Amino acid sequence: MDVPTSTETIVHNLCIPEGLPQPKVDIGGDVETLTSHKTVEELVAKAIAPVKREYLRSPPQRKCGDSSTHTSYVENDDAVEAKSKPLLSVKKSKRQLKRERLQERKSPLSLCPVVAKAGNVSACAYNDQCRFSHDLEAFIAQKPADIEGFCPFLDTAGPCPYGVACRFMGSHKDDLKEETSKPHRKNSESNILSKETQKLLWKNKVMFTNAEAALKHLGLSGKIKNNKFPNKEEDNETAKNVSSTSHDDEVSADATIKLENSRLVTAEEEIEDATAIEDDRPPKKAKSLTDETPIAMDVNNGSNVHEKELANNPEGDSSAATIDPLSVETDKSIRVQAREKKLIDFKEKLYLAPLTTVGNLPFRRVCKVLGADITCGEMAMCTNLLQGQASEWALLRRHSCEDIFGVQICGAYPDTVARTVDLIEQHCSVDFIDINMGCPIDIVVNKGAGSALLTKPMRMRSVIEAASGTTGIAITIKVRTGYFEGKNRIDSLIADIGNWGATAVTIHGRSRQQRYSKLADWEYIYQCAKRAPKSLQVLGNGDVFSYIDWNTHKSDRPELSTCMVARGALIKPWIFTEIKEQRHWDISSGERLDILKDYVRFGLQHWGSDSKGVETTRHFLLEWLSYTCRYIPVGLLDVIPQRMNWRPPAYHGRDDLETLMASDSAADWIRISEMLLGKVPEGFSFAPKHKSNAYDRAENG
Repeated sequence: MDVPTSTETIVHNLCIPEGLPQPKVDIGGDVETLTSHKTVEELVAKAIAPVKREYLRSPPQRKCGDSSTHTSYVENDDAVEAKSKPLLSVKKSKRQLKRERLQERKSPLSLCPVVAKAGNVSACAYNDQCRFSHDLEAFIAQKPADIEGFCPFLDTAGPCPYGVACRFMGSHKDDLKEETSKPHRKNSESNILSKETQKLLWKNKVMFTNAEAALKHLGLSGKIKNNKFPNKEEDNETAKNVSSTSHDDEVSADATIKLENSRLVTAEEEIEDATAIEDDRPPKKAKSLTDETPIAMDVNNGSNVHEKELANNPEGDSSAATIDPLSVETDKSIRVQAREKKLIDFKEKLYLAPLTTVGNLPFRRVCKVLGADITCGEMAMCTNLLQGQASEWALLRRHSCEDIFGVQICGAYPDTVARTVDLIEQHCSVDFIDINMGCPIDIVVNKGAGSALLTKPMRMRSVIEAASGTTGIAITIKVRTGYFEGKNRIDSLIADIGNWGATAVTIHGRSRQQRYSKLADWEYIYQCAKRAPKSLQVLGNGDVFSYIDWNTHKSDRPELSTCMVARGALIKPWIFTEIKEQRHWDISSGERLDILKDYVRFGLQHWGSDSKGVETTRHFLLEWLSYTCRYIPVGLLDVIPQRMNWRPPAYHGRDDLETLMASDSAADWIRISEMLLGKVPEGFSFAPKHKSNAYDRAENG
């Protein structure tokens, strides 16, 4: 894809005011108090970025609104007129979204993909029975104007898969027959869930042979029904312990095993995907191992059945009473030993952290171009994967450029995690599987997953052992220092984590209660690394924002394998280049725009070049811009490098585009997106999904 490269042309086309504040402007109000009359040392002590005074300006006037979203206001300048509509989006229910999708399919704009690609109404085999529109003329008449530039699929083998629906159709060759006669382009992405597997997941007919064997070996399988405790009081007491997230782990080992057998999956099944499911048919709930049908335990497929189940099932189906004659001999040898696993060497490698929402495949491709060595997909919920949700499986996609790639999953119970690991091993190509035990999000923690596992070490053990015993793929985990601030506990568990089967552990130097407030505690990370066994690689995470941070954390710390880069990569993805070249890159606005161009091109190849793909790319671009605006150019700082917790004052850049990129207004983010993807649709609005940043207060939880 090609976009205008002249900054002057872009500024002119967007009507960006040329009369930006000149150097040494008259600064008043709070900015004068906080910046003009403070020394550099005083500013740094107050976590305010020490921007050179000649670049400071008065803070923009904001309209009234909810300041918590950072998008309910726009700058009071000449460009506000085009963005006068409120920017807060209204959340819609899944039922309403489904109704809108059905109505959209009936409109002429919802053209059949086969007809769009071929440019011929007769190309679709379903004819009148097709659920999409075949009115090609009406579609072309209502189609939005083409976007300036070239189709992102021109440099790939085969024709554009979107045909007349492509928003860059003007750059296609005139001879459509010649285009369609080309061989089908090879997809550079893998780990795509097939429709056959998805239907089997919907019907709960997928076999989990390895997971079942591992769970049986650990004594976590059986036919114990929910609420079948010896007495009601014990049931209530155990249920009370399960919902508790206190620091003291009150559940004993025996009670934990009962809990795992009786409440497998059920607590996590309520976690819903934040995005709408692409398919019309809602997936069925994934059943627990304890509720599998006799078909799923068939001997011919290599599954095992407890002998005790025969005695407890005298009136059941005879197929459920079949015993695998090799079960006794194979039970103890089925578990994969650590030495048999394919280990990943994280030593000194640049590891891009799994990042929710923004850490998508196009963003990871950008980071690979800029020097990242290891990439990991966004966190995926185990229950949603087992339900066959297409939107959740999209988080596991892998690009061919990702030579060392892992996926991150999140689950509360060992059978859920083990089955997910088994499923990933069967249908995906990954180098390692990371289990998230540090996610601070309330909806995850309240269901017993993420950081909640830090309060239940016996549950942690069963989850890690079940996952490790299921697969030969390397299992890594990601944790925080603890659940409550001031009550760190990973140092007491670090030696056991390696014995449980994990090959590497990433320690985020904050507690769950801290979220992202205060600086990461790297001294505690070092203490944990010293206590770790040699077989367990320890990675540090938190506030790596320059090559100096990287060097500081790695110098004289041989126990630490490497440092994971998270928000630093969101704010400036070229941090990987800085680390490898050991320099502070005073990147220009034009070079930053080129990075955004690459992201847009990768996004259109991933999400599509039709109207839906363009707007999806725009949405994730805006999500990313809500982070990049925090970057302060090196040439504007009195103290180098920039720190993660610094709050930037109002300033203007060295050119108009740099000033625009520094804006924290959603209206200006939209203007940047229009440079690359054309005008936004009528009634467009945007609010960033994330609500936490480096300056948020700690939340109790």
